Amino acid sequence: MTQREKLIEVASVFFKLGCFAFGGPAAHIAMMEEEVVTKRKWMDRQHFLDLMGATNLIPGPNSTEMTMHCGHERAGIPGLFIAGICFIFPAVFVTGTLAYLYITYGQLPDVAGFVYGIKPAVLAIIASAIYKLGKKALKNAELGALGVLVIVACYYGVNEIVALLAAGLLSVLYYQLKNKFTAKSDTNVKSIIPLLLAQAPVISKISLSSWTVFWTFLKVGSVLYGSGYVLFAYLDAELVGRGWLTRTELIDAIAVGQFTPGPVLSTATFIGYQLTGFWGAIAATAGIFLPSFLFVWILNPLIPKMRKSALLRNFLDAVNIAALGVMLFVLYQMGYETLNDWKTILIAGLSFFVVFVLKKTNPIWIILGGGILGYFLLPL
Repeated sequence: MTQREKLIEVASVFFKLGCFAFGGPAAHIAMMEEEVVTKRKWMDRQHFLDLMGATNLIPGPNSTEMTMHCGHERAGIPGLFIAGICFIFPAVFVTGTLAYLYITYGQLPDVAGFVYGIKPAVLAIIASAIYKLGKKALKNAELGALGVLVIVACYYGVNEIVALLAAGLLSVLYYQLKNKFTAKSDTNVKSIIPLLLAQAPVISKISLSSWTVFWTFLKVGSVLYGSGYVLFAYLDAELVGRGWLTRTELIDAIAVGQFTPGPVLSTATFIGYQLTGFWGAIAATAGIFLPSFLFVWILNPLIPKMRKSALLRNFLDAVNIAALGVMLFVLYQMGYETLNDWKTILIAGLSFFVVFVLKKTNPIWIILGGGILGYFLLPL
């Protein structure tokens, strides 16, 4: 296959995922694993796990950064940018359109029925990915115990990034004690250059311009870890605190990011349009996603070197199992919040049946089926 054909394939895969990737990062990564590992075999499951684990340690939207990693694996640096842009574009387009309607008419369309059905359906997709990736990640009893500790830590409110790093460091400590690690035995450690994160300058101007919007969202994109709720906290401080938006307007923007496909950071497009119109939407979108492209560009070549190093291999294995532990905890939280009546339980049950019994069904059909069922079942 030529480079041009590979880039077209990358664009097609991630544009399709961008159109149907509902349910948050865990669901996005589950759908990605099905497409690039199980179906297309661009990489083996171990390398996918390594990419996922390492991506959890850098700022930015994890699932979007995973698309960039996958694009890089298939078609090099051009593939990185093509994959990221194609995955982001559908969400940005839909969110920008909704922003225009919101500014023009003052309200959002009612999509409650579809969201109601999609949420229980994605539980099965996430569970399937955890099962498949878990079989590869769970290499010994020590890693299993570490995964359980991460789940317990998340349950008691420990920050996800802290839990991931702690798991990696505990594994390194255990490796040193068990194998009497020496510098001579693992020279590859020296080839790993730490990533230094620099904050963009703080903007304090009262008058807004698209350039101001760009720098504000670049700063957020450079330091953002965690879920959409963390994004809400950052944007509340940056925008509501400065009087650029009301909290109600910000909540509406976050809601749009939650019920549109693709990354929740497409919220930035909506907010940029609210602030300075079309060019504000472009500036906010570019600002919040640009750091992710740069971080992945730097990180991707280092991951194979980490796998070659015995010490860093143990660290990566621990981070991988910890990331799956976080996914499992997210699955528990989503199930607890979503399965609250017979209709959502029915949709979830049917989805699990299709995923684990019928198998080989594209997750996109499960998403569509769940949304349609939710639309018809919600009024009952």
